[in-house]
Amino acid sequence: MITRFAVILVPWLLLVAVWYAIHYSGFINPSLVPTPHAVALRGWELMHSRLPLDIVMSTQRVFTGVLSGIIVAVPVGFVLGWYRNVRSLIDPLINFFRALPPIALIPLVIVYFGVDELAKTVILFYASFFAGVIVMYEGISQISPIYVRVARTLGASDSEIFRKVILPLAVPHMLTALRVALGVAWATLVASELIAAQQGLGALIQNAGSFFQLDIIYVGIICIGFIALIMDLALRALSRRFLSWQERLA
Repeated sequence: MITRFAVILVPWLLLVAVWYAIHYSGFINPSLVPTPHAVALRGWELMHSRLPLDIVMSTQRVFTGVLSGIIVAVPVGFVLGWYRNVRSLIDPLINFFRALPPIALIPLVIVYFGVDELAKTVILFYASFFAGVIVMYEGISQISPIYVRVARTLGASDSEIFRKVILPLAVPHMLTALRVALGVAWATLVASELIAAQQGLGALIQNAGSFFQLDIIYVGIICIGFIALIMDLALRALSRRFLSWQERLA
């Protein structure tokens, strides 16, 4: 137990040590790299003012965008992965739109959806959908047909094959698509909150950047990283619970 805790803690301690080393090295202007304790103090101050609401607003936006994106991405990815002809037809379009950075769409999103919460959700939906659909259809397309042939040999109907063979094999890809979509959504959060956001971690970072408040920028970045990490760890735990039947290397 102690060894495992040490293995988890050591990388973070090394990161903080490198951070201090950069600040005090003299190679970079110290005012451009606030110390970890200065950032921690500013974070503590913000926790008693706007930071909790910023965290709630950003988490709510990411959750809404990812959930709506994955709800659409899973069936679309399944169809693309299972039906080769459909995949050949739609795949170029999927890859075309996937390559477009969400920040480039902000002017159009503002024109079509305004500057309210819906516009921010649309940006996060866009990022989550294309991240999720790629993972989903790549995973489904790699399911071995031998499982279906064996099930048919044993007399299974099409509905039984879907419920008892295809769906269980698709669950790992659904969870992976959700994890990838969450990561992409958090990476897109700052761009989505460019749309007239008054609250949120992205808005906090942007406002701090306007006044050169580097310690607040660090606080916002660290909060985004840790919230995304906590969500990813929760999804990993969920995956281990629901996929205990699946053989894994580690």
